[in-house]
Amino acid sequence: MRSWRSLLASFLAVSYRPDADDRGYLDRAQMQSDDVAEVTVAVLDSSESRRVFGVSMARRGVQPIYLRVVNRSQAQLRLQLLNVDPRYFTPLEAAAVTHYSIFRRLYAFGFLSWLFLPVLLLLAVKLISAKLANARIDAFFREQAFRLRPIAPGKISEGFIFTPVDFGTKIVQVSLHAAGGSLANMVRAFRAESAEQTSPMPQATDKPAAQFVFSIPVPGLKADYLRRDFETMISPAEVIVCQPEELAHRLHELPASTTNRRGTGSGDPTNLAIIGDFPTILSAFSARWDESETITLGTCWKTLQAFLFGAQYRYSPVSPLYLFGRSQDIALQRIRHSINERLHLRLWLTPYRLGDRPVWLGQVSRDIGVRLTTKVWNLTTHRIDPDVDESRDYVLEDLLEAERIDAAGYLDGVGPCEATAPRRNLTGDRYFTDGKRAIIVLSEARSQPRFSGWS
Repeated sequence: MRSWRSLLASFLAVSYRPDADDRGYLDRAQMQSDDVAEVTVAVLDSSESRRVFGVSMARRGVQPIYLRVVNRSQAQLRLQLLNVDPRYFTPLEAAAVTHYSIFRRLYAFGFLSWLFLPVLLLLAVKLISAKLANARIDAFFREQAFRLRPIAPGKISEGFIFTPVDFGTKIVQVSLHAAGGSLANMVRAFRAESAEQTSPMPQATDKPAAQFVFSIPVPGLKADYLRRDFETMISPAEVIVCQPEELAHRLHELPASTTNRRGTGSGDPTNLAIIGDFPTILSAFSARWDESETITLGTCWKTLQAFLFGAQYRYSPVSPLYLFGRSQDIALQRIRHSINERLHLRLWLTPYRLGDRPVWLGQVSRDIGVRLTTKVWNLTTHRIDPDVDESRDYVLEDLLEAERIDAAGYLDGVGPCEATAPRRNLTGDRYFTDGKRAIIVLSEARSQPRFSGWS
């Protein structure tokens, strides 16, 4: 039990007690290596960052990533920090948003604070101690940060990179470049060409010496897919391994649209199929898309708040649609300005495999507003963009830009319908389509795509 002296000290002064020795997050660390480097990555959750750095970082939108790089090469290496996250915080920037602010707290009281003026005079000590604590915060954040300097051959560099908060799965891309190599090549090339005034300026070709992509689970998000066990969902006896030509035929046989729970009504078209194992799906999508939480009282309350105030809720639950007698196995979303404007992607695991890669049947649509309806219990539903082909092709283009497609093509799906004679989904929204289904084979790492002859 705390003594009266410690209680009085905490009332009058601001203390700052980080714990750099708390390294429990390393139990979840992932390591990858090649001939150039060995890289270890761990992402701290809210409670871990609070213990290590002594302040509530997650509440201020900051998430530390621990990074350790061992240089195995004969050249100096340098981390390309923008590839980790272009929105990163510098150490002092991250420290500044977590600073203690007594004036901010007093401002929240407004004019009532003047009623306690005699007590406020005692806060001079607290103001001074807060300033000293903030200086210690700055020093600690700088001390713990990953230093952006060349890593000599055989040496180790480690520390924290400060990024915006992500829950669920966080994608960390580590690109290591040969420090100084590309600039030296440019200087030599420029000198060789300097006598010829008409020669173009040489172009740098600074390709990474090593590149690693980590898919790190971050505790704190009750993602909907956690209720599924993909290893046992489909028994080995049900699995059908296909060659590409056979798979094209099998995909034609899959349901053309989603249904309600009883399977008595047709919903949105199943307008894409994705081929790849579950970790590859999370890795390919999670850098740009967010996972969805399960439907609970807590998540419904957060969804209602976001709906009423037009706010963002990146992990809002997605309403269930049905295939194969079950709701979606994975739901991903890409939110825009508010919860009413987002893309929904639902995926169901099928019995088919392309080699050892699972095949997932999917449905994607874009929410563009909210409307009243009598078809659901809460009398409101999201209004989708009727051009569902745009949503389908958005996924394709998004994965192309991320360089996570190995091959892609189109097959016949639900069949065409014109905007002048649209179909309707389960909640009565109109949609029109060319009837095609995008088939996407994901790559496990970044690669240049190929397009198949499926049509």
